[in-house]
Amino acid sequence: MNAPVRPPAERTRSRRGSLLVGDCLTLVPRLAEKGAFDLVYVDPPFDTRAHHGIREGRGERARGERAYKDSWGGIEHFLAMLEPRLACVRDAMSERGSLFLHLDYRAVHEAKLLADRVFGRGAFQGEIVWVPGNGGRRRGGPSVTHQTILVYARGRAMIWNDDDPALREPYAETSQRMHFGQRDGDGRRYRERTLGGKTYRYYADAGRRRGSVWADCPAMRANTPLLGEATGYPTQKPEALLERIVRGASLDDSRVLDPMCGSGTTLAVAARLGRRWAGVDVNPRAVAIAAKRLGVP
Repeated sequence: MNAPVRPPAERTRSRRGSLLVGDCLTLVPRLAEKGAFDLVYVDPPFDTRAHHGIREGRGERARGERAYKDSWGGIEHFLAMLEPRLACVRDAMSERGSLFLHLDYRAVHEAKLLADRVFGRGAFQGEIVWVPGNGGRRRGGPSVTHQTILVYARGRAMIWNDDDPALREPYAETSQRMHFGQRDGDGRRYRERTLGGKTYRYYADAGRRRGSVWADCPAMRANTPLLGEATGYPTQKPEALLERIVRGASLDDSRVLDPMCGSGTTLAVAARLGRRWAGVDVNPRAVAIAAKRLGVP
């Protein structure tokens, strides 16, 4: 955890990735000189107006040094920070690239209008509702137990690997019993449907395409000191969530960017999946944690 902190500089010049300390507004154009990015995942501050500390030990609460203070003095100041940085990553994206902008209820509605302005309203591809699984806490009103990931395409069509197993889920048991009664020559169970004069075959073992509500990637895996995935860095996202995004929205030869990378979850997943990666964070301690996680000097 106590990795050495270096001054703003490139942390690695490996063949597969780059890790930088500093503001993405100035550093992303430098990274884009090596090639455009097919996937950009941005997990910015949420305007929580809170101090987020690093967990130093195995206790339940983060009482270590401050990682960052997420307070902007009002939503208009938060958006003023975010807008030029979204424009910056837009210009670094390939024509087949996409942006995944991860926020919660505090700023997502205003950020949607901002991103529409930066990318164009027609670039909006939809949203993913991520359910961290932490349960409700609020009293006197409904608890908000989900976060939202806005998806934008840079060009006319983004990479989306519909048939990747990460984007599939099993058919309901009732559906399997009622509809998948036929078997092909290899013994695979299937059903057929005829729509518009064309017959389509669906295999039970392939599963159905996953919808926009993701409730099977619990945040606890990234935020409990009992599991090796956790780094102690606040608001760390689980690798399962980022793996689904990286597998869904990039190819083997893609470059993946996280311009506010924190503890480096996006980068670690991209590296494990064989993608080229690049990360930036203004906090030297975050970059030190990410570098250690990636096994780079």
